Amino acid sequence: TLYTAAGGAGAAAGASLFLIIEAVRGEGAILRNFAGEAFMPRYHAQADLAPRDIVARAIDNEMKTSGTPHVWLDIRHRDEAWLRQRFPQIFAGCEKVGLNMAKDLLPVVPAAHYTCGGVATDLAGATELPGLFACGEVACTGLHGANRLASNSLLEAIVVAHRASGAVEDYLKAVPAEMPVIPAWQNLGGDDADERVVLTHSWEELRRAMWDYVGIVRTTKRLERARARLANLAKEVHDYYWHFSVDPQLLELRNLIVIGELIVACALQRGESRGLHYTLDFPKKLPEARDPEVRR
Repeated sequence: TLYTAAGGAGAAAGASLFLIIEAVRGEGAILRNFAGEAFMPRYHAQADLAPRDIVARAIDNEMKTSGTPHVWLDIRHRDEAWLRQRFPQIFAGCEKVGLNMAKDLLPVVPAAHYTCGGVATDLAGATELPGLFACGEVACTGLHGANRLASNSLLEAIVVAHRASGAVEDYLKAVPAEMPVIPAWQNLGGDDADERVVLTHSWEELRRAMWDYVGIVRTTKRLERARARLANLAKEVHDYYWHFSVDPQLLELRNLIVIGELIVACALQRGESRGLHYTLDFPKKLPEARDPEVRR
């Protein structure tokens, strides 16, 4: 889980958000609540250098118990020239919203990584579907653990991408030279602009359901609520798909709903907490990890 700056204290909903990378915390930044307290020592022996899943849950708890919209990231003890050289993009991004990293507390909230891994592949990026290869953050190769870290995901993307490139070449040499002809897309009409509000509403409902029920801290009841809401969204979007014109926004929304349903199904299968998958109903980690795979 990484941090996004909240565009200034008390920023309105929808304010521009941008990434505050974990390296800022690694360079000595301190997380503080609205009372000014450095709260991380209450949650972990490593305090502000705790693993990111623990830090994310700590921030989430501080926000919920105090009712505040964010916490503060404090790196004011570092020299401004050093900060500008070490974090040029972040420093510039903060300045755009009126914040100086060397002088101001930075409002931050945790961003949820809803799942680690994704499409199951072998170590050459091949999936069970012939011709489909995946690597990097979309893939589940078994080379990373229960927390998504920039270091292991980058190395994984490089290693598996290298191996997959060779596997793709071998695959293309083996497939027939004549590929099947795919029929041209047929637009069946249905350009009622008034119905576009359905897509906008569904987008917001999907975001809200995933954040509220499948976010940083989960329960079985919340996951079941998410499953019910996603099923309703899937039905509505399926109906829209067959009665109105298809465009990238509709296709992306439909795909995101499918991904959301898969994430919820996997989470409900796990009777434990491990890394960023944390559920109040099963707070302990099992002796051996179970492979929470879902096939469709």
